Amino acid sequence: MKNTGSKKNLQKTVSDQLFTVLSGLKDHLGEKKFQRRIKKASKMLVSGIKETTKKKEAVTHKKSTKLKKKAILIPATNESS
Repeated sequence: MKNTGSKKNLQKTVSDQLFTVLSGLKDHLGEKKFQRRIKKASKMLVSGIKETTKKKEAVTHKKSTKLKKKAILIPATNESS
């Protein structure tokens, strides 16, 4: 079974599948009780499933490769004449 995305849709598909598989119990329980129990069972099954979201691709930032310039010190000359 593939994940349809939302929990509501997933719960609906689970309840439909349970309904078809367990339809023999409907005669013993009655229609109303059977529907309630199918609904409760599908809720319990789906409650453990986390919703999946599309993962965003990680943005990689390039580090700047600028060369650091060294400070060039020019010695001061005292030219006093």
